[in-house]
Amino acid sequence: MSFGADTAAQGRGVRFWGFRGPLGAWVCIWGTLMMLASAPFDNWWHNAYGLDVKIMSPPHAVLAWGMIGIQIGAMLMALSRQNRAPPAEQRRLSLLYAASAGILLTMHATVLMEYAAFPNDMHSARFYRLTALGMPLILVATARASRLRWPATATAVVYMVIVLLLMWALQLAPATARLAPIYHPVTRMVPPPFPLLLVVPALAIDLLMRRIRGHDWPLAGAIGAVFVLLMLAAHWWWAEFLLSPRARNLLFGSDHWDYSARLGDWRYQFWSRDAGTLVFLRGIGVALLTAMLGSRLGLWIGSGMARVQR
Repeated sequence: MSFGADTAAQGRGVRFWGFRGPLGAWVCIWGTLMMLASAPFDNWWHNAYGLDVKIMSPPHAVLAWGMIGIQIGAMLMALSRQNRAPPAEQRRLSLLYAASAGILLTMHATVLMEYAAFPNDMHSARFYRLTALGMPLILVATARASRLRWPATATAVVYMVIVLLLMWALQLAPATARLAPIYHPVTRMVPPPFPLLLVVPALAIDLLMRRIRGHDWPLAGAIGAVFVLLMLAAHWWWAEFLLSPRARNLLFGSDHWDYSARLGDWRYQFWSRDAGTLVFLRGIGVALLTAMLGSRLGLWIGSGMARVQR
């Protein structure tokens, strides 16, 4: 916008350091700078502490925040167009917004992958505490700002399609481990686990947001409770299937481990079992509270995003 001749577009832009541009573009620039800053930080980290293949490390967290920032910027640019567009064009732009939100949800799920993605974790309260952290917020904020009829469901479907395509494709790609120690000599790229069944609570979120109107705190409480309970219902028995021999095929992609894994019976067992029913229920209570607060924050953010014009 700063270098264009469209005065109307310049008037809609956000001014920063003498330049004008869409709000989403500025957020993308901020995310790009964070990604660039993560590279020398990661190089220093490896020189200081050695090579690592973990998702969560301080430099990787900076990189992830930069990537997430770029995706939020893309969402804001799609939103500004959606909110200004005539009704005939809003659906196309809303689909673009939902696709961007689905990519954001995929990024967030990837950050949590080491702790809340494998079926072995799905019988512990930690899995439900972690999935309640951020996922309801993204789904609710998307649904509040979108003009689609099923926005949270569309976002969850985009996430599921992305992960499934990655899972199916990577299983077929030849690869050889080259970073010692190698305990499991893989011959194919290691795919991500089967995607979480987020489409189940997302569908309920869309239904609740239609039924409960004008009262955000009761709505947030209902969404948070339904999110955790449906995640529990959907994944408890699904995890048992994914750990069974029936899921060890191309379609479900179970039993794939990286080169650093020392294979054993632990592959088919549940990890981090809670020490008693009371401890598990206490963890689910924390997950419920986290999901409710995240849903309320998502409603507030979504209301602001629904008014984005620049």
